[in-house]
Amino acid sequence: MSESQSHSPVIERVHRLVAPIVADLGLELYDLEFVGGVLKIVVDTPFPSEQSVNLDSIALITRLVSREFDHSDPMPGRYTLEVTSPGLERTLRVPKHFRREVGKTVALRLHQAIEGVRRLQGVIVNSDEATVTVRIDDPLQTEVMVPFQNIDRAKTVFEWGPTPKQSIKGSRRRHSEVKAS
Repeated sequence: MSESQSHSPVIERVHRLVAPIVADLGLELYDLEFVGGVLKIVVDTPFPSEQSVNLDSIALITRLVSREFDHSDPMPGRYTLEVTSPGLERTLRVPKHFRREVGKTVALRLHQAIEGVRRLQGVIVNSDEATVTVRIDDPLQTEVMVPFQNIDRAKTVFEWGPTPKQSIKGSRRRHSEVKAS
């Protein structure tokens, strides 16, 4: 949650209602955001799990939260409920998100430039309650410590690898072996 949103009475009420539902399903409430009439509930597997949230869990959480909201009505006015997972390139907004992603590549956009640079990309090497340290991919492997207050936007960067190619020769051989039998 952003600093201003985490102290919003509406977000706090929603958090109190949603967190137990998500926890009962063995998942973690990763983030809550209410922007432009959309309440976005982001759920994830508990850290350090290598698994991801499946669509059945998303659908179940959506039904359970909708039912709970029908009874308690924590949101004033009209809104759209969106339940999702963080995805491959996850938004990082609070210190807990950064600590969870130590060792991964991130892209940061800063409010104020650091040594003339407002955009950084590198690997998170450390994170605490006030700062994140990112190792930039330069010849010196420079480490830059960035206060969270200076981060405008941050997200992990998924690095796509090459897709394995199937050998045409191998596929023909298998095909001809099948024909011969």
